Amino acid sequence: MDAERAHTIGFTLIRAASACGAGHILRALTRPHLSLRTEALGMVFPSPFGLAAGFDKEGNGILALTDLGFGHIEVGTVTGKAQPGNSKPRLFRLVEDRAVINRMGFNNDGAQSVAPRIESALGKLKSRYGVQRPVVGINIGKTKTVDLADAVSDYLLSARTLAPHADYLVVNVSSPNTPGLRKLQDIASLKPLLEQVRNTANTAANRAVPLLVKIAPDLSDDDVSDVARLAVELELDGIIATNTTITRNNLKTDSGEVLKAGVGGLSGAPLAHRSVEVLKQLRQMVGHDMALISVGGVETPADVQARLDAGATLVQGYTAFLYEGPFWARSINRALAASRN
Repeated sequence: MDAERAHTIGFTLIRAASACGAGHILRALTRPHLSLRTEALGMVFPSPFGLAAGFDKEGNGILALTDLGFGHIEVGTVTGKAQPGNSKPRLFRLVEDRAVINRMGFNNDGAQSVAPRIESALGKLKSRYGVQRPVVGINIGKTKTVDLADAVSDYLLSARTLAPHADYLVVNVSSPNTPGLRKLQDIASLKPLLEQVRNTANTAANRAVPLLVKIAPDLSDDDVSDVARLAVELELDGIIATNTTITRNNLKTDSGEVLKAGVGGLSGAPLAHRSVEVLKQLRQMVGHDMALISVGGVETPADVQARLDAGATLVQGYTAFLYEGPFWARSINRALAASRN
């Protein structure tokens, strides 16, 4: 089956299971042990392990996904204006490599439509869990049709609309699937973008909204250091490392199949080594106080623990969810809890 169609069907079934009343059963089976509670970004996360942006792009499945045991859900990437994304097919499995190539292109309904969904979900999460509810972050990016010169105003539209409903906000400047987006990782462009997004978000929400930036694994070590220094200078709340890669190095999948999949971001197991390298470099640069969320090639409980040991505050996964199935977070949480008790 086409990978995107399989994802859509699977996500629909997860939401249906929650909506038909099975959610309370799932929560009883998957709720993280109290020993996994993690303080980060001024909040308490039920588990250090969460779901990365990309799975729930529009806030349609927050309740269902938290029923599966994720400590946080990062919604998005959401753009200022609705857009269909790139033409299909645009999602491809590399099964031998436990990897995925995607060129989705930020397909989503736009900030104005996504905001009320998240607001509604947060209200229900508070009712279900109380103070110790799963955390909901929102990842924002640039609308494809907006010129790069106007990118800041587009991000500000999203920040203004979504920040009141965000436990934390992520500025995504690292997807390879929106033309020119990665140029915003240049320090000269990134600094004013982050400053203005933070000011706009805090004003819109009438509080200090934790702000993070998500970076690519393809940055050079020097560029990673520049981002780290900027994050410290601006007193950002955190950095997410890393997004997908445009490289195709050391893959087991037949080269013809990889070539047929075409351009896009590669995620999954092949990304793990570089993701850990960037994590360690960032932790060395930013010190111990700034939150670092590690993502890229995370599959097993041992992977999660290794990221935490390497300096991650929180860990996210996505691609392995497509291979491991709906009880993936539960298995990771149980193994982490067992190792702590």
